[in-house]
Amino acid sequence: MHTFEPGLRWINSRRSHPALDHAMTKRIAIIQGHPDATSRHLCHALADAYAEGAREAGAEVRMLDVARLDFPLLRSQVAFEEGALPASLKPAQDTIGWAGHLLLVFPLWMGGMPALLSGFFEQVLRPGFAATPANGPHLPKQLLTGRSARCPVTMGMPAVVYRYYFRAHALKSLERNVLGMSGIAPIRETLVGSVATLDAEACEAWLDKLRVLGRKGD
Repeated sequence: MHTFEPGLRWINSRRSHPALDHAMTKRIAIIQGHPDATSRHLCHALADAYAEGAREAGAEVRMLDVARLDFPLLRSQVAFEEGALPASLKPAQDTIGWAGHLLLVFPLWMGGMPALLSGFFEQVLRPGFAATPANGPHLPKQLLTGRSARCPVTMGMPAVVYRYYFRAHALKSLERNVLGMSGIAPIRETLVGSVATLDAEACEAWLDKLRVLGRKGD
């Protein structure tokens, strides 16, 4: 768990870019999955850079900061299948339904996404919204088809170690068992490794990369 320190002075910088010939018409939901709302982290800077690029290209952007939402954790299958969505999460669910593309940003904690983010998805991606309820031998029908996603993930280890030694197992599980089961595809990854040792130049390079991806709506 690393606080973003080296490039803090770059987080709020804004740089002008020439207007693009063809404005994007995408509707993009950015889900900020860092569970610490008390300070700025690299995840926040990456999300803001992507949003900056997307808006410059004409996209509509809505931001969801999971750490600032108040919701209970689910504790039973009955609550997941039959319980009511907390009122505090209705705008978040509406935003996911509104979007054509999702940017999901989070830090790797203990090999996976933070528990708060997992609890958010358990609440929001309920039967009837993300997929139809299971019906005997019939597989649930995916209800969020037509949407794509990108997952920038920050981590303390080198990204190459996570991808090839650990096989990016937690991220693959998220892609297959959460987003993919809802019909979201394609899902692309951006792995940002060794965040504790990133210098200002490296931080700015990552922010530039996210701005470019935002302009492309990718």
